[in-house]
Amino acid sequence: MDTMRDRLAPVVSRLLDEDPRVAVVLAEIGLDGFREAMRRHPERVINVGIREQLLVGAAAGLALTGLRPVVHTFASFLVERPFEQVKLDLGHQDAGAVLVSAAASFDWPAGGYTHMSPGDVALLDTLDGWTVHVPGHPDEAETLLRHAVAAGDDKVYVRLSVLSNRRGRATDGEHLVTVREGRSGVVLAVGPMLDAVLAATEGMDVTVLYATTVRPFDAAGLRRATQATGTDVVLVEPYLAGTSTRAVSEALADVPHRVLGLGVGRRELRRYGTVEEHVAAHGLDAQGLRERIGRFVGAGRRVTTAV
Repeated sequence: MDTMRDRLAPVVSRLLDEDPRVAVVLAEIGLDGFREAMRRHPERVINVGIREQLLVGAAAGLALTGLRPVVHTFASFLVERPFEQVKLDLGHQDAGAVLVSAAASFDWPAGGYTHMSPGDVALLDTLDGWTVHVPGHPDEAETLLRHAVAAGDDKVYVRLSVLSNRRGRATDGEHLVTVREGRSGVVLAVGPMLDAVLAATEGMDVTVLYATTVRPFDAAGLRRATQATGTDVVLVEPYLAGTSTRAVSEALADVPHRVLGLGVGRRELRRYGTVEEHVAAHGLDAQGLRERIGRFVGAGRRVTTAV
């Protein structure tokens, strides 16, 4: 099966042919996939070299001229290294762009910590007005890429990963999807975490929700789910643990609730190993999730009687 990133160049190249507003800005990474598009549209496919601050600054400039720039590199070079430009050139100037990342939290362990970005979504959360898509399958990535480019002049982040669920699901770029229904709490799986969550919660009496768009957060969808299950919520995100706990708490601010945020831990794992080893080390495989979700949901069902 192809990866999410494999869909990027073919989809965006077609959009370049179809829409004269679309432009692409690269910083060497991903250039090979756009060589034919660069030949057809040399004025709208721009490679700035290994200059990540310029990458974002150039995209903002194109946006201010009326173009819709799609900006691509690894997440650590797209969000973290040029964060000042993301904050000022795009945010402060209210210039729209589609930032499309690769490598995610630990997709290329051999590249070392410089190529890992578990904190990217949390960092964007410090800024106003960003839409954040986290597809869990290449088909979803293609759909959300098209949504992002078509989103007027909005600021959109599309987070691609080599981790993938076995099959894609229908997504509208806005709402949570109910995958399984139960009565003892909600487990919200984000993007490529869905298959592991389904395996981890097999036999548990919980509702499983699926999110491919985390900002804006579908507060109404979560509230509807908790009305039938109670207000114990477990978040399973493929980036920094706890990133969306604030969004859950705001959605349920008027009712007592408990939230458990699971994801990538803060401790740096210095023996880089494989992607699968990182997943297990952070407790994001089915076994690790089952233990922690089971403890949390079970604790919520206990009743203490005073004697």
